[in-house]
Amino acid sequence: MENRIYLDHAATSPIHPEVVQTMLGAITNTYGNPSSIHYAGREARKALDMARENIARSIHAEEKEVIFTSGGTEGDNLALIGAAMANKEKGKHIITTEIEHHAVLKTCAYLETQGFEITYLPVDKHGVVSLESLAAQLRPDTIVVSIMYGNNEIGSIQPLADIGALLQDHQALFHTDAVQAYGLLNINVTELGVDLLTASSHKINGPRGVGFLYVKNGTRLTYQMHGGEQERKRRAGTENLAGICGFSAASTIISNERESKKEEYISFKKRMAEIWREAGLDFEVNGLEAATLPHVFSVRFPGISIEQLLMNLDMDGIAVSSGSACTAGTVDPSHVLVALFGEGHPGVQETVRISFGLGNHLEEIEIAATKISEVVRRLMKI
Repeated sequence: MENRIYLDHAATSPIHPEVVQTMLGAITNTYGNPSSIHYAGREARKALDMARENIARSIHAEEKEVIFTSGGTEGDNLALIGAAMANKEKGKHIITTEIEHHAVLKTCAYLETQGFEITYLPVDKHGVVSLESLAAQLRPDTIVVSIMYGNNEIGSIQPLADIGALLQDHQALFHTDAVQAYGLLNINVTELGVDLLTASSHKINGPRGVGFLYVKNGTRLTYQMHGGEQERKRRAGTENLAGICGFSAASTIISNERESKKEEYISFKKRMAEIWREAGLDFEVNGLEAATLPHVFSVRFPGISIEQLLMNLDMDGIAVSSGSACTAGTVDPSHVLVALFGEGHPGVQETVRISFGLGNHLEEIEIAATKISEVVRRLMKI
């Protein structure tokens, strides 16, 4: 199909051409095992060390505080299960939010089967957790607080630095899933006060199957992977060197382009909204502009079935998504939208997520916005 427009970068992003070249170089020339002591192994180890140092710099951490993983899900599992198991003698209470990614929520559900107690914090109408609600739920036996930096469905940014300050004198370890925020928000782990931070490569135009977990010096974790002594004995298994080199390259590119991309994505949101207003559409933007990820645009079209909207747009070659999993003609409501609007609220089935990234330009944003206007007006008539 000609003129396809991909606006689902929060799900996954296309790999950057420069990243591809970096990975090809690693696959072709750096084929040794980083654990080997001969020349090929030393070359591989050097590439691995350089990538780790680069990734650590991107969050203002030390290189030894970075563990390479297979992605965000493994990072969240390692952070939560590792912290819970290593610190259970201090308590078994964990706090998270109702709008976390399933990698956190399902890990918490597993921990409940292991005897841990989980408190799920609500969010306000903008998708933000209040410090007061967190403070009210903190207990002497709370051992982990896990609150994502930026939400993957509605883009709401949580006040991590304030939460970190609140937890400074508490025993609880502070974990954040920063998968959506990494690359587009300037992250300084010391200023945020986090002990554990998860990120993933494929959200920033890097390869799939690689990510990292930041573990602050002195943080106690029980490690889940057993075998060799890779990653300073914290994650066994031969490192995905080509993927790690690609991740490092993607991190450098997006760091250099961060401010210009933020401005560009915000201008995309404004232009889309302008086109919809000119078309007389009834719509509501979720989240506060000043506290929302620049690339995530969550919009509600009252009275419109998002399932129908997505199918019509897909037939026109426009890829967007909703917080709902549409399968076999049924819609499983998004837990994030339920937390935002409330159980049974029509907004849960009327919200679309548009997310920007590599390759998007203003002309196709205008085309997509116009097409959305046409489809919404047609569906309203039906």
